[in-house]
Amino acid sequence: MNDSQSKMPKLGHGAPEFTIPDADGGNVSLSDFSGKWVVLYFYPKDNTPGCTIEAMDFSRLKNDFAARNAVVLGVSKDSCASHQKFIKTKDLTVLLLSDPEAKVQKLYGAWRPKKFMGKEFLGTVRSTFLIDPKGNISKVWDEVKAEGHAQEVLAELPVS
Repeated sequence: MNDSQSKMPKLGHGAPEFTIPDADGGNVSLSDFSGKWVVLYFYPKDNTPGCTIEAMDFSRLKNDFAARNAVVLGVSKDSCASHQKFIKTKDLTVLLLSDPEAKVQKLYGAWRPKKFMGKEFLGTVRSTFLIDPKGNISKVWDEVKAEGHAQEVLAELPVS
């Protein structure tokens, strides 16, 4: 486990509060969803293959999540304008939040060293946090593979 992973919120502990803008520029806070399950997923970049699969799968299952008292929030460093374009071109229905300085990603340990073609750099590690209706971390998925992930998360939620 690297140092950033050790900074991830622990199971059963309170999820770190945040307020960042959605695609339309309105502020969204974790506390806005008190009493609901929150699927908080971090992804590297709008309109890239894995991120598109993940966002489209979560969007396709949005009603299934809603039926289980859950909301899905996707977070990346992309701008509000980039999120708007991503939502429009891919017909997404999940709420995408803009974290250009990776502040929320750092709170959740999703911003950490990555390697690509022999070079190490800081970036977003695809990860998902399931937050219970009381605001505690219920489950964590780290270094997520996009395909099938939304269904895997849905399976963790209790049926109402």
